[in-house]
Amino acid sequence: MKTGSDAARCTVSLTPGKRVLFLTKDPDLIRRQLAGTLDLRMKDLRLADLLDDINTDAMTPAWVCFDHEPAEIAKNAYAGLIVDGKRLFGPRALLDGNFEAIVSGQRKGVGSSRETAAQAERECGIRIAVAASFAPIHAGNHVNLGTLLADHAALERLQAGEALDLSEFTKGLSDIQRRTVERGGLFPLAAAVRRGEVSFPVPDRPARPMTMGEKILAAHAVGTRPGRSVYVKPRDALAVRVDGGYSHEFTTAQVHVFLAQAHGSDYRLADPSKFAVFEDHLLYADGVASMAPYVAKIETLRRLQREFQKHTGVRDYSARGGRSPGICHQVAREAFVDPGDFVQATDSHTTMGGGNNALAWGVGTTEYAALVHAGITFVAVPESIRFDLTGRLAPGVTAKDLMLYILMTHARCEETLNRCMEFCGEGVRTLSPDERATLANMATECSARAGIVVGDDALIDWFAARRPGADRSALRARLVRPDPGAVYGGGVHAIDLGSVRPMVAHPGDPDRGVPSDPTNGEYVDRLGEVRIDIAYGGSCTAGKNDDLDFYARVMREARGAGRRVAPHVAFYIQFGSESVGAYARSKGYLADFEATGVKVIDPGCGACIGCGPGVSERADQVKVSEINRN
Repeated sequence: MKTGSDAARCTVSLTPGKRVLFLTKDPDLIRRQLAGTLDLRMKDLRLADLLDDINTDAMTPAWVCFDHEPAEIAKNAYAGLIVDGKRLFGPRALLDGNFEAIVSGQRKGVGSSRETAAQAERECGIRIAVAASFAPIHAGNHVNLGTLLADHAALERLQAGEALDLSEFTKGLSDIQRRTVERGGLFPLAAAVRRGEVSFPVPDRPARPMTMGEKILAAHAVGTRPGRSVYVKPRDALAVRVDGGYSHEFTTAQVHVFLAQAHGSDYRLADPSKFAVFEDHLLYADGVASMAPYVAKIETLRRLQREFQKHTGVRDYSARGGRSPGICHQVAREAFVDPGDFVQATDSHTTMGGGNNALAWGVGTTEYAALVHAGITFVAVPESIRFDLTGRLAPGVTAKDLMLYILMTHARCEETLNRCMEFCGEGVRTLSPDERATLANMATECSARAGIVVGDDALIDWFAARRPGADRSALRARLVRPDPGAVYGGGVHAIDLGSVRPMVAHPGDPDRGVPSDPTNGEYVDRLGEVRIDIAYGGSCTAGKNDDLDFYARVMREARGAGRRVAPHVAFYIQFGSESVGAYARSKGYLADFEATGVKVIDPGCGACIGCGPGVSERADQVKVSEINRN
């Protein structure tokens, strides 16, 4: 790729001798491109020929991320694309393919916020990522690393030999993303801000009605004068204060390394009390047979997180005696995410904080390193989409069913893409704070920027029950509601909770271009009989008090009827936090679980990324679970 020297006059063209890789639904076409026997052109392909919903977990599976150095991660880029039980991309396949552009279909980069997916491509020589649309965190990670984003029309022109102005690659981006691209990445932009070369003035406009997300960002804008009300709208570029954030042992090592590289080994954080580290994702990896080869690398990640915590003084939620305080998102909502907060963390399900009437979303390690160092970050105000809930869920129907319905009816057609999902209406009052947290948690499965639920006295009561000495009046004063007349770019959608039916996210068929994420919803009553081998209840999505109530209700009825888990099924239930475990014990649930053959696991994460009990170990095993994605 050739570029001009001056960012304002920069042009981009394909480099003679470099190649373009098309991720097609036909795996044989990918094999032939990797082998160097086939080169494709955009003008000869249709959007329908390209893979949609490529998951970051497939681009860099968990075991690949254990090599926290990007150059090592790149050697196994796309290791999770499996066809007929075999890797489609062998070791170094992308690295040695001489590619500088990579092409896919819609919603590239769904799933985890792991920046390693974008890092792997960058380290393999990819300078242009091409797709019809990108999941927001993945797009942000590319921009922060300096990778250009393009659509298929731009690629067709590049392959025709045109040199395109840099503006062709920034026209769909926010002002902040545009400036980041022009500076070559986030760290160079942050350095320019520190030198005073770039600024983000607070918008000065007349009063306008705002959504919840807009109100929270306006309240956090850096540079606001005392007594002055700030009004923002979508795409406004802001520097904003961050109230809190966290990383975990799957991501902290990179944060530590990147900060040392950018600011020297003696770097310091602006306010370490706002941030935390958690040991939750890899706690049980040592006991998973497929993880045995990576035990030493996992221990390195743990050691580097301990070094980071000791070096910076951030809050410490490490495991003690092999027991974790719990999953970061669950503990954060219990302990320190307040209404009206703006929270950033290195995990896509950071959105769960929206159940607390806060604004929260996940970011990559580069962005987190920058914001944890400065205490501020740069954001483009997102558009919003509103769901007005009425009625009440029927017995046996949960908030997870509601999210699967929204995924099927609104996310699949990209109405939620990169938008803040707001949940309002009288129906919210019929949902407990735990169920509201599920709504916000799964906003990331919708490829949304965030999810936020209106608050009320039930939420204040929930805080008071978990935080001794909580000031109810102060918490109530922080509650945020949308203004009448607020503008929703994604529209306002009414949903009668009574119409929601039990659903599942079927596993799809990734080998043939059908993604395995929960946009593939199906009604339970249409499934018929499905023989299962494993059942898992837990994760940040479904390891809360209410979720334990749901599991216990079924198993208590089973115990009363003299029934047990089928002999061929392994059923695991895992607590989301220590407080959830204490709640289950106080309710007597453990006796019901033991009597019916359920295996109970101490708090933690893991099954979602293949690093804990409940993971299938053979391709022929069928698992049903409450986790957020397949």
